[in-house]
Amino acid sequence: AIRISSLDELSKIKDQSLICRQAYINGEWVEAASQQQVDIVDPATLETIGSAPDMDASDVKLAISAATRAFASWKHTTGRERSQLLRKWHELILANKDDLARLMTLENGKPLAEAQGEVMYGASYIEWFSEEAKRGYGDIVPSPIPGSRTLVMKQPVGVVAIITPYNFPNAMITRKVGAALAAGCTVVIRPAHETPLSALALCELAARAGIPPGVINMVTCSAKNTPAVGLELTTNPEVRKVSFTGSTAVGKFLMGQASTTMKRVSMELGGNAPFIVFEDADIQKAAAHLLQCKFRNAGQTCVCANRIYVHDAVYDEFVGAFTTLVKEKLKVGHGLSEGTTIGPMITKRGLDKVEEQVQLAVAAGATVVLGGKRPEGVAGKGYFFEPTVLVNVSDDVPMTCEETFGPLCPIYRFTSEDEVIRRANAVSVGLAGYFFSRDVARVFRVAEALEVGMVGANTGSIGFDAAPFGGIKESGVGREGSRYGMNDYLNIKLINLSVE
Repeated sequence: AIRISSLDELSKIKDQSLICRQAYINGEWVEAASQQQVDIVDPATLETIGSAPDMDASDVKLAISAATRAFASWKHTTGRERSQLLRKWHELILANKDDLARLMTLENGKPLAEAQGEVMYGASYIEWFSEEAKRGYGDIVPSPIPGSRTLVMKQPVGVVAIITPYNFPNAMITRKVGAALAAGCTVVIRPAHETPLSALALCELAARAGIPPGVINMVTCSAKNTPAVGLELTTNPEVRKVSFTGSTAVGKFLMGQASTTMKRVSMELGGNAPFIVFEDADIQKAAAHLLQCKFRNAGQTCVCANRIYVHDAVYDEFVGAFTTLVKEKLKVGHGLSEGTTIGPMITKRGLDKVEEQVQLAVAAGATVVLGGKRPEGVAGKGYFFEPTVLVNVSDDVPMTCEETFGPLCPIYRFTSEDEVIRRANAVSVGLAGYFFSRDVARVFRVAEALEVGMVGANTGSIGFDAAPFGGIKESGVGREGSRYGMNDYLNIKLINLSVE
């Protein structure tokens, strides 16, 4: 394979001004007060491709103050004014989609086609909320009191702290910021320290769109400074809401910190999605959808299939069909290499986790049908792991009980609908679930029985701008996207008026 030079690929970005190496506060590009930097590494080559400011709590306070000052005027803009600015931002994202995708692949590792898809997906939320900005409707409530009129109005909550992960460095920001700005809020964003370049490029385009200084602020930091930055964002009294996407453990911690000032919270946390194939399913269709649902972004998505349950009557047929697809369709490599369909793990700790989960599953009796190790012959020295299929996996190993967040696909047998529903629901989280069946009655029964916030029935795809995204149980609170997406950024105010 031809070795990729990350820096050479970075130089191919047409608009080099999109490669921003400073944080963004109050409409200005700034360094950390400490002058410290954090390196950004291509996970496919382990080459350093740039750096960003390693900010601390003192820098975050400045960003929050800027957002607070900007909120004083931003909250009085009309929905139409905010709509027009968001629309301009959306248009600039589309105009620069190729550069944004290349930048994402270099810091995140996902194949270029997937990165292009994420840019378009992320932009769709800016477009959606540019339209929703004009629809922050209130209500008139019939009053039981003579001579009284009761009105309900919605107002922006205020400054919002936004903390996003590394797996979708573009769309996780646009889905939150689009809703916040449409509602009339201002934001302070802390992107993942592994992938700040995609986030900072969005700030550059927002500035070009004319979004006023202080409305969007972005602070970058290292893993070392993340706890202090998170503490300031979740406890500063000027911040009125926290929106976080990440692990359940961190979400609980941040929610506890936010409770000290009774902030509103939105938490899109971890999943452990069941993917069920019933005996009457279209086997080839189910296998094809599982391929995408499981291995997109090398399995590093919160809604990807984690536990695959296949009815005993079609188990062998399905395993054969699926492993054939994996062999034929998936090619591991650098995301910018021709033909690559699955890139590296984004972090070393993620790679170590999947290796350990395979070892523990095999020790407990599982059989590796395909993959199971770091691949040979891949150019570079990145965090690659083969797409892996396992059978005879125990219900008690970490691969089953935890969110894997990697390219591991354990396939389990079941014999009845009641059994598989019980096993599917036997986890503490409930983000997404999928199943395949041709029985219409069963479709309704299973969709209603799965303890998740989102269900894919005869499909492995569930997310788009008009659909409410979020989970139940320990997968979080709140919904993103859809006509419900602005609700978490709005306060409801009652006005009771006497007309006598």
